[in-house]
Amino acid sequence: MSESGFSQSPRATYRVQLHAGFQFSHAAAIADYLGKLGISHFYASPCLQAAPGSLHGYDVLDHHRANDELGGDEAFFVFSHALARNGLGLLLDIVPNHMSISHRGNRWWWDVLENGQASQYAGFFDVDWKSPEAKNQNTVLMAILGDHYGRVLEAEDIRLERDGGSFILRYFDHVLPVAPRSMDGMLHDAAERAESDDLAFIADCLNQLPLATDTDRSSVQRRHRNKQVLRAQLERLCAENAEIAAAIEEVICDTNASPDELDVLLERQNYRLAYWRTARDELDYRRFFDVNFLVGLRAEDERVFQDTHAHVLGWVQKGLVNGLRVDHPDGLRDPEGYFERLRAAAPEAWILAEKIILPGERLPQSWPVQGTTGYDFIFRAAGVLVDPAGETPLTEFYADFTGESTDFKVIVHEKKMLVMKSMFSADLNRLTELFASACERHRRYRDYTRRELLLVLRETIACLPVYRTYARNQNQISDFDIGILEAAIEAAKASRSDVDADLFDFLRDILQLKIRGTTEAELVMQFQQQTGPVMAKGVEDTTFYNFNRLVALNEVGGDPGHWSMPAEQFHAECQYAKENHPYAQLATTTHDTKRSEDVRARLYVLSEIPSAWAAAVREWSSLNESFRTDLMPDRNTEYMLYQNLVGAWPIELPRFQAYMQKATREAKANTAWTDPNPKFEEALEQFCAGIFEHAPFLASLEKFIASIQQAGRTNSLAQLLLKITTPGVPDFYQGNELWDFSLVDPDNRRPVDYDRRRKLFAELSKLSVEQVMARADEGLPKMWVIWRAMQARQQRPAALSGTADYRELPVQGSKKEHAIAFIRGDDAITMIPRWTARLQSQWEGTSVELPEGTWQNQFTLEEYQGGELSLEKLLARFPVALLLRLTPEPDTQA
Repeated sequence: MSESGFSQSPRATYRVQLHAGFQFSHAAAIADYLGKLGISHFYASPCLQAAPGSLHGYDVLDHHRANDELGGDEAFFVFSHALARNGLGLLLDIVPNHMSISHRGNRWWWDVLENGQASQYAGFFDVDWKSPEAKNQNTVLMAILGDHYGRVLEAEDIRLERDGGSFILRYFDHVLPVAPRSMDGMLHDAAERAESDDLAFIADCLNQLPLATDTDRSSVQRRHRNKQVLRAQLERLCAENAEIAAAIEEVICDTNASPDELDVLLERQNYRLAYWRTARDELDYRRFFDVNFLVGLRAEDERVFQDTHAHVLGWVQKGLVNGLRVDHPDGLRDPEGYFERLRAAAPEAWILAEKIILPGERLPQSWPVQGTTGYDFIFRAAGVLVDPAGETPLTEFYADFTGESTDFKVIVHEKKMLVMKSMFSADLNRLTELFASACERHRRYRDYTRRELLLVLRETIACLPVYRTYARNQNQISDFDIGILEAAIEAAKASRSDVDADLFDFLRDILQLKIRGTTEAELVMQFQQQTGPVMAKGVEDTTFYNFNRLVALNEVGGDPGHWSMPAEQFHAECQYAKENHPYAQLATTTHDTKRSEDVRARLYVLSEIPSAWAAAVREWSSLNESFRTDLMPDRNTEYMLYQNLVGAWPIELPRFQAYMQKATREAKANTAWTDPNPKFEEALEQFCAGIFEHAPFLASLEKFIASIQQAGRTNSLAQLLLKITTPGVPDFYQGNELWDFSLVDPDNRRPVDYDRRRKLFAELSKLSVEQVMARADEGLPKMWVIWRAMQARQQRPAALSGTADYRELPVQGSKKEHAIAFIRGDDAITMIPRWTARLQSQWEGTSVELPEGTWQNQFTLEEYQGGELSLEKLLARFPVALLLRLTPEPDTQA
């Protein structure tokens, strides 16, 4: 392994979302452009075979081939070679935690549904076959019906069909296998009608297949072998004898016409069809968050790991893939064990964990990875660009205008409790059963009721301040995790004085591995897998749409309860990154961010002008009063609406209406995905339509945006330059090399116009900095920073790589708080301004002391000698500065 831990040191990544509309061939076509831009690694979304029509690739159906909709394996090879020709490596997003079960293309899951626990793949999935409820034992709950089971059955919406030598059940777009043994009676009936001994023999043999609960190896092998032989015999018999085929079709028709007979057949399956709402309380398999059609994989099992990773690791070994971005490792039973296995299989790969690090938390040092995918950088950049002076006035205005709570922690607790009750009841019920089993093993705790146990689990999870802890093997837990659990339990006890504190302490001791045993260990592992989904859905996808004090702070990996970050802390975090994770990604926009980097950058300006913002909101609310109804908008929704409108303007009405529908459904205050409120949503849609046609409002809105536009652009360039020059690997999201004012997905997955970007990039080398600034509306300053700064990274790797020294460069003068400056190695200086709306370019003699030598500004090509340099002079022609020390010319007189 090389010193950095991988064979090809990354300089920058460029994330592209692959799908049927942007295939491997399209990706190959932009490789030369990305290479010229300074990118070292193409960063691809998951590209294994996914569900038909997938726009993201996280719904993998088959790990053994590239996605046909992207062009398949052959197109992947052509694509990877195109990258290599242009000097690009490939960072590939992989999905070890879950698979899609929405389509029969997932042959492993199909086999599980057909054969139950006797499936060869039953151990691949996180299914609880021993449900405490008798009706769910030994079956998988398939909550796919649009109404209650009996009503659907009586409506004849479920249909039995023959499929060669097999049988399937069809419910609209859903197709499910029929357990072979369950067809014995129907085939006997058909045999009598056709007077066929051969068919009767097949029916008898099906009846003799080992039961689905016979899971010993011999029974499983015999079941699989025999059913395949019988299936082939039946298919041949039907093909050769039309009378037999007709008799089977008659029985099928009779069964479909009889809800009672179809019910008997369905009761013999290894799955239980149910109304989709039952999943909330009774689902018996682990999911990705609350998505029922994404089933959890047991990646901790060696066979599962090998089967799910063989194809991708083959690409790594052939040099076609250089890095792996691991999606959602927090969902895995043992993330560290997983990364150890992955590192052993790919010792030279650049491995990144899509792990959200919250303030005060660190990526576990024991993980053999290069770092995270960079959400923590978003939090750092926001911290130094948001003006701390705006916190009190904007908090007071938010409370006054909306009447909402400004206590972020209280809202987080409330929303985590909400999603546990509305989305994760089944998951919490399974945890409760484990907790009850643990209590039964200890006489002091056996008399607690399941209600009490559930309350303790819910409250502890609601009070856990991080996504999860990482206890392992009944004897490995970090001091940090012990402290986190201690704090969570104490907070939970304070919140629920009506529950015996002793029970909380018992749970704490189990989670901290002070009380051990097989049941207790299982409770710990499942508890850790569940806290992440609750945090994600309760905070990212609920609280972030309710706590609207400054929505630019409501970002993945951030903490909107923390307003800003002192410059000293920013520098300390950068130093930590350099020392511990110099090759982690640094992100500003991703496919998962709630708003693009440019939307957030513009909204940061509001922290500098709280009075002007408050006046504007009050004016807009008054102007738009006539569009309000009794249903919409409530003040909190209206306040969120104005912020997003300011951040994303100009935006088309349909895009904004779609965003507001998603935002309010995520908020779950007036409407929700699982329980839409059509009247509220219609009123919201009409409100948006009305204000988009209201000339006085639009005039005021555009005047306000014009007043903050330049400060917003400066913020964009500032966070961009920080990303490129602080320790780490900058990541660029597709299309964001120009201004991009996208909102949350699917808005941020719209097609990118690469022809336009190529054209603009081709012009850059011919333009002066003044010409670039004159065409700011086209986004040229942003592309200019990327191109020039990435050239600097290529030219000075010793100064601008992740491992180069980092230290603050002091700024002197009355406006020193308005600048962030640091030096990398000995040869590169970054200087960015901040809070420029409040500064108004009045630097008042503020300066920086340059080390000795000649320094060149990479954006203006101006040169400066070491010594005092005023920021007014440095930033006069371009909003941000990157200085490189010029290498002294050789002495030609010698």
